[in-house]
Amino acid sequence: MPNDRNNRLRPPREPTAYEVGYGKPPMASRFAPGQSGNPKGRPKGSRNKVLGPKEDRLRDIILAEAYRSIKVNEGKRQISVPMAEAIVRALAVNAARGQLRSQQVFTKMLSETEQARGLQIERVFDTALKYKVEWEEELDRRARLGITGPEPIPHPDDVQVNFGTGEVSFTGPTTRQEKAEWDHFYDRAEQADRNIERLTAQLEKIRSKMVRAYVEAQIADERFLRDKIVSAIGEPSKRRRS
Repeated sequence: MPNDRNNRLRPPREPTAYEVGYGKPPMASRFAPGQSGNPKGRPKGSRNKVLGPKEDRLRDIILAEAYRSIKVNEGKRQISVPMAEAIVRALAVNAARGQLRSQQVFTKMLSETEQARGLQIERVFDTALKYKVEWEEELDRRARLGITGPEPIPHPDDVQVNFGTGEVSFTGPTTRQEKAEWDHFYDRAEQADRNIERLTAQLEKIRSKMVRAYVEAQIADERFLRDKIVSAIGEPSKRRRS
């Protein structure tokens, strides 16, 4: 019979000493001892693989949804807040109402956030302090040797570090572009000083009330402009040239 003939043509099955199933492949398909199941190894860079287009789109969707504005009740009125803020608000309210799970989640989230913020403040403070100290030493060295060099941006005098709070602030330009802008305004303030001096000298020689009123208005405009600049970035004498 055909079935009998087919059975006779099949190679005899290899006897198995255990049941074939999950985690127990047939003997013929098992890896030999010492043989890797992935001879080529992990692809280089796969651990830090850059997100592909699909992952990028999913990330963008999540971020867009997290910061999409929605309306929430604020007392007797409605206000618009980002979705993420609304979720945190709801979590905090539920925690305040005594829901144990919400209290645990909110407390953990707050602790992790404060810890991350503290580490960031510490890193910024350490970096700013090191920058300030090293550049102060370099400028002192230049002064002792009577040499000059490129002016640091930001200037160490403009880097303010608060040892009490760990905060860092800047009182001057922090980039070359900002320095160029500050120099432009300093130039304009110095030009205003020259204009005020020139117009004041002219005013002493003018007898016409109409002309005097016109010159006085120009002086007032120059003083107003100078005051705005100085209130924003300080006196021109504060400028340091490279």
